[in-house]
Amino acid sequence: MKKKRVVIALGHEALGTTLPEQKKATKLTAKAIADFIKDDYQVVLSHSNGPQVGMIHTAMAEFCRIYPEYTATPMSVCSAMSQGYIGYDLQNAIRTELLNRGIYKPVSTVLTQVTVDPYDEAFYHPTKIIGRVMSAEEAEAEEKKGNHVVQQGEGYRRIVAAPKPMNIVEIDAIRALADADQVVIAAGGGGIPVLEQDNNLKGASAVIEKDLAAGKMADLLDAEQFIILTSVARVCVDYGTPAEQPLDELTVEQAKQYMQEGQFEEGTMLPKIQAAVDYIGNSAVRTVLIANLESALDGVSGLRGTLIHK
Repeated sequence: MKKKRVVIALGHEALGTTLPEQKKATKLTAKAIADFIKDDYQVVLSHSNGPQVGMIHTAMAEFCRIYPEYTATPMSVCSAMSQGYIGYDLQNAIRTELLNRGIYKPVSTVLTQVTVDPYDEAFYHPTKIIGRVMSAEEAEAEEKKGNHVVQQGEGYRRIVAAPKPMNIVEIDAIRALADADQVVIAAGGGGIPVLEQDNNLKGASAVIEKDLAAGKMADLLDAEQFIILTSVARVCVDYGTPAEQPLDELTVEQAKQYMQEGQFEEGTMLPKIQAAVDYIGNSAVRTVLIANLESALDGVSGLRGTLIHK
């Protein structure tokens, strides 16, 4: 019998922020992932990288400031570093948990590049704040390099675009590993955004919303279900108001209507809902579950959240 293929997007809570937090968090997350595998799911994972890539970018920028003879590290390289750093802890935690349960299954991290459109409107209106706080002089120097900055409090920080994912360069490798029933970690942090220039791939100074990239991966892999594990138990409308209403189910048409009404906040729930709508499309079979990571630790059968469907 063919196994059910599922793509699982892990949020910040699954990884923590600091090195010790990440070690601890990935051990807990591995238990939830192992439950899916024990229940005969074919699992492909994606994950956030916000705190990690910010830490790497800040560290590399500070290094270059102290040692100006070294070349500055592009955003795309920082993203690649974060994929390796997170994948290392995550794949080892999952491998250990599986072996503890008597399950031998290879776990691999695929360094993943995601193509973006150079004419995407996002490049003209950057929104993602990254890196350390800079002085006015440092901010001016960044602008002279062609980078965007924004004032935040008494200082300045870099701001980059968040274009939509167009395609996943390594999708054939990811599919081959999944078809071989291996656990795959891919498109971490939204993937490394790249621009296609003939046969070359050039890193873009941007970040991709992780949920949109994970949804694109689920679509290209033709996964039966896309699961987004986050910090909330359910999707809510009128969130944070006395009229707040948690939703057990949501159709694609309802989701589109709520997005038009501005029910979901940018950078948090909105990209999750958009990813769900894009992934499901016109399919009557595909579903998306947005659920809390802690409930996943109680086992797959007890997993509850908001189910989105056609």
